[in-house]
Amino acid sequence: MSPADRAKQMQTQLKLTDDQTAKITSILQTQQTKMDSVRTAANGDRDAMRAGMGPIRTAITAQIKAVLTPDQAAAYQKMMDEQRARMQNGGGGGGK
Repeated sequence: MSPADRAKQMQTQLKLTDDQTAKITSILQTQQTKMDSVRTAANGDRDAMRAGMGPIRTAITAQIKAVLTPDQAAAYQKMMDEQRARMQNGGGGGGK
C-alpha cells in the first residue's frame, strides 16, 4: 500500500483531520524511502533488513503518535498491536 493509501486508511480508522492526514502521509513517505534504502543495502539479507528497519519503525511510530490526540494514539497502538499479532500468526497484510 502506498503511503497516501495508508494515511487515508488511518484517517478513516482513527478519524484524523485533513491536517493530521497530510502530516502522517509525509511521515510515511519518509519511512518508505528509508525502508527502501535499507532493503537495497541489505541485498536480500533478511536479518540485516530486520536490524535496519527496527529503529526506523520505532522512530516513525513516535512521530505518528506525536501528531495524534491521546485517544487516537491509543487506538493507533491497538491497531499496531493487532497487526503485529496477525503477522506473528502467519497472517499478513490486509486491513479490516
